[in-house]
Amino acid sequence: MRTYSCLLMAAAVVVLAVPSLAAAPKRHSVVLGTAKKVPYSRAGDPAGAIAGETELKIRALVVDARVKEWTTGEAHDVTDRSFVVRRAVRLNNSLPSDKQEQWVWQRGPWLLVERATGRVTPLKLPDYDPAVSQVVWFRDYGAYCGVTPSGKSLYAVVAQLAVRKPLLAHKLEAYDAQNAAGPVCMAPEWQREPLRVTFHPAGKEAVSYNLSAGSAELVEDSGDEAVGTGGDAPAK
Repeated sequence: MRTYSCLLMAAAVVVLAVPSLAAAPKRHSVVLGTAKKVPYSRAGDPAGAIAGETELKIRALVVDARVKEWTTGEAHDVTDRSFVVRRAVRLNNSLPSDKQEQWVWQRGPWLLVERATGRVTPLKLPDYDPAVSQVVWFRDYGAYCGVTPSGKSLYAVVAQLAVRKPLLAHKLEAYDAQNAAGPVCMAPEWQREPLRVTFHPAGKEAVSYNLSAGSAELVEDSGDEAVGTGGDAPAK
């Protein structure tokens, strides 16, 4: 009898354990929808619009068959499990006295999207300014021209995902938003070997930096002699 009871208990344990063993982690579906064009203007988005731009291409970020966010521009695969993409925001532009609602589209912050979990996280890029910063990604690095909180200095910035302090923050020139005509920085350029990024401030010579783990070095015009800049901090 005792042996029979033990067998019953063992069988019960197996039956209870099987569902937990068979239960697989939930798989999430993360896709970017088909691009569509929406009306767009500098008046609607003074921070991010380009002169003469009248339409903005947007795509839905769909997580588990539901629209999680709207996005614009190209996505960048960081790994096979995650990617970054810029958010597009539809903002209510109506005044209390308006009889009909008015909506405008704006370029928003960058998002980190995890395919396995469906998690979407807004990125807080150091000294990022949507009016100035054209982020160009390579691996988990984002290179762009940034503006310090004071609004008076333009910086070359390289931010790394999951790292709070920028890998590179080096002053390029003074900045005056009120008198800035056109783009103050062209898109940075990446080079793989050696790992190098080149910034193109408008009206100035290009500036290049060699990057390594935790530091960056300015590449001088006279050969490849370098001056360390990893410890520089943006002026406030």
